[in-house]
Amino acid sequence: MNKLLRLAYYFLAALVALIVVYAILRFIQIAVSSQYQGERGPYLQMPAPDAMTIVWQTEADIIGTLRYGKAPDELDQFADTGRLTDIHAIRLHGLEPDTRYYYALGAKGQKEIGGKDFWFVTPPQETAPIRFWVLGDPGLPGPLQLEVRDAMLHWIKQHPRSGRPWLDLILTTGDNAYTSGENKQYQTAFFEPFESVLRNIPVWPAYGNHDARRWAYFDLFMFPTRGESGGLESGTENYFSFDYGDVHFVMLDSESTSRRADGAMHEWLRRDLAANRKKWLIAVFHHPPYTRGTHNSDDAGDSRGRMQDMRETFLPVLEQAGVDLVFSGHSHMYERSYFITCHYGRSTELQAGHFRNKTLNGPYLKQKEKAGANEGTVYLVVGSSARIDQGPLDHPVMAVAKRIAGSVLVDINGNKLITRFIDNKGQVVDEFSIEKGVTTAPAGNVECR
Repeated sequence: MNKLLRLAYYFLAALVALIVVYAILRFIQIAVSSQYQGERGPYLQMPAPDAMTIVWQTEADIIGTLRYGKAPDELDQFADTGRLTDIHAIRLHGLEPDTRYYYALGAKGQKEIGGKDFWFVTPPQETAPIRFWVLGDPGLPGPLQLEVRDAMLHWIKQHPRSGRPWLDLILTTGDNAYTSGENKQYQTAFFEPFESVLRNIPVWPAYGNHDARRWAYFDLFMFPTRGESGGLESGTENYFSFDYGDVHFVMLDSESTSRRADGAMHEWLRRDLAANRKKWLIAVFHHPPYTRGTHNSDDAGDSRGRMQDMRETFLPVLEQAGVDLVFSGHSHMYERSYFITCHYGRSTELQAGHFRNKTLNGPYLKQKEKAGANEGTVYLVVGSSARIDQGPLDHPVMAVAKRIAGSVLVDINGNKLITRFIDNKGQVVDEFSIEKGVTTAPAGNVECR
């Protein structure tokens, strides 16, 4: 018996040792893969009417310098990192709203990188037309991703805005680097394919399940924790809000933050939306509350209940605050709902009263000019900007469901919003509009049961 006990003890000790060794090796692997040594072109973070953050990376540790001004040949203002480092992030303050600035990057005593193609435009202080691009799960490099990118850029070039920059913002629905969210994967899957765009247009990525597999995401991207870009201070980079003109954006973490009704994110969301006075309200998070694509939002076990949690716990708060659009990814196709409200259960529980308007493309009408009344919402699953998968595509809330690659462009001008899904061939496959301040619209503030 004693011999058997000793053998069992040695076996358990060996097993524990193997587990410890595996954990150490796994820790080292994650730490190493969260690093990247090499150059990375500039990208823009946390825009505000009076501020902008510019981030770039160099191969060697240097004191990064930044010259900027209102003309490419008049870079009369200067900032630097103040220390030797390879990752440079400089926040410019005291800028003028709705103003184009040019910049050049470098190091003391070294040649700068810059010119007429290195510029950004600060957000407007007041209402102005806004155009933003939504990339859905874009982090898989390859021909499909490049087709989607080039098709959108070509469409925008063919449809310019008078007196405005060609684009104001880029948003993503998460999964910005497949398959493991490694720093090197971000370089090849995101920063390199979109390098020429990111040097001019600020990006706001959502946090997806593939981003969460490593530590790189929060090292690479900088998010407002103290309301630096508008909105209520969240105290965390996992979830936050920001303003751009007359639009209030809410970025939620459906992956790793508590999704409970008594959790910090839920409480913060209530307070943030109560303080919002902007006309338009748009929410973004990775796991879709409604989908029958790659994933099934009716299945409580799919994605460990994240889709169900977001639908049951967060949609009532968003809808009562008057949310207009909700963007998600995760399912690698395109799905777009009708104008709906008050549906927080499974698809089998959908009733006619949940549809505010069942016309295909609208215009979907709202009486209130400002956000704050539950008058209907459109939910979009945008997950096919780099890959497409299989799925039944038969969720009854969806007006459009297609297994097709593409991305979304949103134009907002005053009381009108137009959303277009543009495929990898440059075709507008889906388009709808929302209009506010329309007296013939059905009454708002629906009582949800």
